[in-house]
Amino acid sequence: MKIVHATPMGSPMEEDAVKEFLTSKMNLQIATIDSEGDPVIQPVWYFYDQSADKIYFNTSRESQKIKNIGRKSTVYFSVDEDTSPYRCVKGKAKARVSDDSNRNVAIVESMAVKYLGDLDHPFSRQLLDQLKTGDSLVLELTPAYYSTWDFGQD
Repeated sequence: MKIVHATPMGSPMEEDAVKEFLTSKMNLQIATIDSEGDPVIQPVWYFYDQSADKIYFNTSRESQKIKNIGRKSTVYFSVDEDTSPYRCVKGKAKARVSDDSNRNVAIVESMAVKYLGDLDHPFSRQLLDQLKTGDSLVLELTPAYYSTWDFGQD
């Protein structure tokens, strides 16, 4: 895991802190490039696989994110706290559509539990149904690096 310090203030996070931070319930902001060359930023729910150092999220097969990533697979992402002391993990990654259907179901189940509490929630069932019918896809991010800061540390 490559970690760079993003600002002269605060301290960079260590690898264990980055991994713990990425398991939080915050949204990930994903930035892609549209057909005009302009950035597009969207918040998404995500699942971080610590052992593989991969970030996953699902989206509609017809989403702008899928179209943009189809043209350019390099993306930027950010997860940050909005309360003091501020912490952030952001980075650059390669995105690809995950084609492992069993793994994809497990990922969406993990995201549903993370954000909704259980698989019985109506939106959990909807997310899984859309994945199983092929209406949504799982995207896998392979980070090139993480840029971090922790204003709670000196």
